[in-house]
Amino acid sequence: MVSLIITAYNYDRFVERAIRSGLEQSLSNDSYEIIVVNDCSTDKTAAVLENYKDEIRIFNLEENLGLAGARNFGVKKARGQFVVFLDADDYIHHDLLYCQKLFLEMNNKLDAVSCDYYLVDQHGNHLEHISAEENPIACGIMFRKDFLFDVGLYDENFRAREEEDLRIRFSKKYQIYNIILPMYRYRKHGENLTENKSEMDKYQDKLDKKHG
Repeated sequence: MVSLIITAYNYDRFVERAIRSGLEQSLSNDSYEIIVVNDCSTDKTAAVLENYKDEIRIFNLEENLGLAGARNFGVKKARGQFVVFLDADDYIHHDLLYCQKLFLEMNNKLDAVSCDYYLVDQHGNHLEHISAEENPIACGIMFRKDFLFDVGLYDENFRAREEEDLRIRFSKKYQIYNIILPMYRYRKHGENLTENKSEMDKYQDKLDKKHG
C-alpha cells in the first residue's frame, strides 16, 4: 500500500486541489490512502478538510509542529509500505502513484523514486519542466517507509531546508532514482517558504554546520 501524506498550514485556498489530485489517482483505491496533517492552521483549512472526512484520513494538530514535524507525524500514522509527500499548495498527475509504485515493486534495488515536475503559477498554468535530479524538491518522491525510519525521519530542528538535510542522510545509505516524467506540480505563488531568504539563509548555516 502507498500512503500519500499531505501537510497543510494555512493553505485553505489550495489544499482542495491537492486532495482532489490524490483522490483522482489511477492506482486502485484499495492500494493507497490519503493522510492530511493540518499543522494547526488558523485559516479555514479544517473546514475544507471536513468535506473530505469520509474519503481521507485527517489529523488536525493542536500545536504547530512545522513542516518536518508534520511530515514525521504523517509517516508515523501511515499504513503503507511506501510513502509520498505532497505539499498542500501543490498537486500531482493522476498516474504518479501508479508509476512510482510499479517502479519500486519491480526493482527491489531501488530505495526511493522521484519524478520531474512542472513549475506552475497560481492558476495551474505550466511555466517550466524541471529536472528533479538537477533541482530536487522534498515532495513527489516515493520512499520505502522503513528506510525513512532507518535514517531517523526528518530533523525537526529544521524549520526550512529540512528536505536537504534528509536527502543528505538518506543518500549516505540509499539511492533515489529519478523518473524523467513531470508528474508533480510545484506551485509558485510568492508565499512559498523558499521565498523567505532570511529563513533559508539561517538554515543553510545550520545545514553546513551539521554536515560540514
